[in-house]
Amino acid sequence: MDGATETEIKGEEPDVGSLGELLAAGERQTLEFFVLRLKEVSEPAVDGLELLYNASVLAHHALVSTRSTTDLSTPATLADVFDHFVFDTSLQHDSEMMEAAGAQCLLLAGFFEDQMRGRHNIRWYSRLGAGFFSQAAALERSPQKVRLLNAIAEGFEPWRQRHARLRRELSDQPYLLGRPPRSTTDQPTPHRSPPF
Repeated sequence: MDGATETEIKGEEPDVGSLGELLAAGERQTLEFFVLRLKEVSEPAVDGLELLYNASVLAHHALVSTRSTTDLSTPATLADVFDHFVFDTSLQHDSEMMEAAGAQCLLLAGFFEDQMRGRHNIRWYSRLGAGFFSQAAALERSPQKVRLLNAIAEGFEPWRQRHARLRRELSDQPYLLGRPPRSTTDQPTPHRSPPF
């Protein structure tokens, strides 16, 4: 159809709330989504800066591919984290890389806990992630960042559990965008068995 949309072909004006616009979430919308959702699964007394940091971890990895060539890619499994940051010891003196390693442990052992549990020891990776954040704090120069990284390291397990809780809650709401109402003409045709 030469790139023309169905709306253009019919001569109608595009709907402002079109699916394309809803699905084209940018960095800000993604961060706001995770801030709001993490608040919903967190205790009222949770530290706001820690909440924002954790939301930014989730937002960042929601926007970065596992095959990224321009950014540190999102690992597919905890084995990737092990290979990249434990087996290869060359990055252990780089604060940014240790922070990234901790964030990846938080993402995979937390948000994707259910998928990782069958192949990985979540408790071990939780301790490893906390250690990565502690190492990042020890190498960091900014006093504010040192405090934040130490707080994340100390609270790693509760944050990991919040990430896991968030994932489960989001799984219970598969249609966050909302499904359009079905009309009587959109009824599915009953499944028919082949005649043989």
